[in-house]
Amino acid sequence: MKRRLTIGLLGLLLLLVAAGGPWLFRGPLALAAMDRVMARNMAADPFANLPDGLHVALCGAGSPMPDTRRAGPCTAVVAGRRLFIVDAGSGASRNLTLMNLPPARVEAILLTHFHSDHMDGLGELLMQRWATSSATAPTPVHGPPGVETVVAGFAQAYSLDRGYRIAHHGPEVTPPAGYGATARPFAIPEGETSLVILDEPDLKITAFRVDHDPIEPAVGYRFDYKGRSAVLSGDTTPSPVVEAQARGADLLVHEALSIDLVNRQRAAAEAAGRTNLAQIFGDITDYHTTPEQAAQLAERAGVKFLLLNHIVPPLALRALEGPFLGEARDQFSGPLQVGRDGDLISLPTGSDEVLAGRRMNARR
Repeated sequence: MKRRLTIGLLGLLLLLVAAGGPWLFRGPLALAAMDRVMARNMAADPFANLPDGLHVALCGAGSPMPDTRRAGPCTAVVAGRRLFIVDAGSGASRNLTLMNLPPARVEAILLTHFHSDHMDGLGELLMQRWATSSATAPTPVHGPPGVETVVAGFAQAYSLDRGYRIAHHGPEVTPPAGYGATARPFAIPEGETSLVILDEPDLKITAFRVDHDPIEPAVGYRFDYKGRSAVLSGDTTPSPVVEAQARGADLLVHEALSIDLVNRQRAAAEAAGRTNLAQIFGDITDYHTTPEQAAQLAERAGVKFLLLNHIVPPLALRALEGPFLGEARDQFSGPLQVGRDGDLISLPTGSDEVLAGRRMNARR
C-alpha cells in the first residue's frame, strides 16, 4: 500500500511539473532553503570550525580598480576567538558577513595608511558593528598619526544616520554611547622601524614602517599568537623593514602590482586619448611591489606561505594569474597564492601546519 501511495505521489508530482514546470516549486523550495541557512547562520559560532590558532582571511583582495573577484583592501585576522580587521576598503562589511565573520565580533580595526581605497568602507563597517551588536562603546580604530582626522570625518558624515537609527530602533538596540569609533593613534619613534601596539600573554601586534612615498606615514602589521605569526605588508615598495618583520613568519600577506599588465592599461589609455588616466597608470608603478619582488623577499625571509593581495591590475580572468605572477613561482620555494576574496589561511597552534581554504564561495 505504501509503495502504491509513493508511486501515486510521484505521479502527481510529475503531472504538476508537466503542467507548471519547475517554476511551480522554485519559490517554496527557495524559501525553505533560506529558512535553513538563516537558522544556521543566526545560531552558529563563526569560529566554531576554526582550530585554536591564527587565521587570516581576505575580506578584500583588490585595489581602487573595479574587480569582480576582489573588493577593496581588507584583511580579517582571527587570533583564537578575537577578530581584528586591517583596512576597511569598499565592500569590507558585506564580505565579512558573507564569510561568516560578523562585524558584530570585530574587536578593533587597524589602518595601514589613509589612501581612500583602504578606508572607504569604514563608515559601513562601524555602523554594522554598532547596530548588529548593540555596542555600548565605540570601535577602536588604530593607525598612525592622522587616524584622528579620519575617524572624526566619518563621525560627521554619519551623524544624521546615527540619529535616524537611534530614533527608529531605540537606544536599547542602538545605544548612543556605542556609536562610531575611537581613534587610537600611535607614532613609531624617530629612528625606530617598529612599535608594539598590543602586548598580551598570547597575542602581540606590532606596527612597522613601510615605504609608500609620498604617503607618510604608512605601516604594516605583524601578528604573533601562541607561537604562530602572520605579517601584512600594507602598501609598499620592496622594503627591508618588511623583510625583517617577515623573517621566519608562517605567513606573509604582501601587496602586488604587475608592471607589465599595468603598462598594457597605460597603452590602451593612451590609444584612447585618456592622457590623465595614462599618467595615473604610469605613476602607480613606482610605489608598489611586483609579484617577483614579493616572492624574492619572502624567499630571503624564510616565509612558509606567501599570499598576494591588493592585486593590481584587476584580473578579469583567472587565466591572467599566470601572466600576473610572471616568474614569481620560480623565485619562492614555498606555496604562493594570488589572493581572492574569501581566501583563508589557517595557522593552528601547536603545529607548523599552514592550511589554505575558503570562507565563502562568492567572486570565484
